[in-house]
Amino acid sequence: MRFVYNWALARQIDSYELNSKKLSVTDLGKELTVLKNTKGYEWLYEVSNATLKESIRDLDKAYKNFFNGSGFPKFKSKKKSEPRFYSRYDRIYFQDNFVNLEKIGKIKCKADYDIDLTTITKFENPRVYFNGRVWVLSVGIEANIKTVKLNDFSLGIDLGISQLAITNIDELDTKNINKTNKVKKLSKKLKRLQRQCSRKYIMNKKGESYQKTKSIAKLEKKIKKLHSKLKNIRFNHIHQTTFKMVKAKPYRIVMEDLKVSNMMKNKHLSKTIAEQGFNIFLNQIKYKCEKNGIKFVQVPAFYPSSKTCSHCGTIKKDLKLSDRIYKCSCGFICDRDKNASYNLANYGLV
Repeated sequence: MRFVYNWALARQIDSYELNSKKLSVTDLGKELTVLKNTKGYEWLYEVSNATLKESIRDLDKAYKNFFNGSGFPKFKSKKKSEPRFYSRYDRIYFQDNFVNLEKIGKIKCKADYDIDLTTITKFENPRVYFNGRVWVLSVGIEANIKTVKLNDFSLGIDLGISQLAITNIDELDTKNINKTNKVKKLSKKLKRLQRQCSRKYIMNKKGESYQKTKSIAKLEKKIKKLHSKLKNIRFNHIHQTTFKMVKAKPYRIVMEDLKVSNMMKNKHLSKTIAEQGFNIFLNQIKYKCEKNGIKFVQVPAFYPSSKTCSHCGTIKKDLKLSDRIYKCSCGFICDRDKNASYNLANYGLV
């Protein structure tokens, strides 16, 4: 819950400034109980205690990530943060087309998985969030991993911009979903609505403040739904791509250790890279490999996969980013990204 998270973060900052100490989850939990009994904060009893305590644990995880090199925890904005909350795991159960959540009760739901959820009694880390269109319940369940007979070939995957993924198997190459007519039309519509919303804000400006009217609220709702639709299309495309590659059953999958945060510093390509979702692709391929018993290999970031000739092994040091066709002195000619996928597939084998 956003309020408790922000309150706990403010208490942590105050505690460090006064005593140079970080408060534990237990200490913050005790202070939260006092806060709930304070006049004006009685409404906190309307929310599950497990939901409030989980917000404190989320902050504690954010601090641990900060000590491990991530950024310092930030206050959550009402406008920018995604509406989400934790739901107590032992109060969740499914019955017919309904799910029971603590303090909320039975809610009509729809599941797309071929799993009988009514037979499951233990759910891990249940989270409820709003995706811009509907509320989604995300849970973890235990499942038996089936052993899969793998094929005797290595799959090299090179992520790109013109295409999402280029592999050493031509049938597994994947297009860039952002270049399809459907996504282009939706992106064009989104830009038009954003410009329209911006103009309305300027028209309703009074002094130094901007006035939000009902028509602006309707436009923002449409914009939010379009953002959600585009996000789901891209996410689904990545899921289908990673599923197709894992379904080919290679005995191992090899990818580069991409530094996406560094790639995003390029102002000309940052938007395109963000839309491709390289980090999402990487995380999905990792857990799907683990699930199917496929070995996942990440080569070092500075491995010259594009500059090395996959035919003779010669490294072409003067290869530029603008050179899309790889031409080697041995006579080998190949697409730059396809050549990189061949080298990744053979990494550590020759």
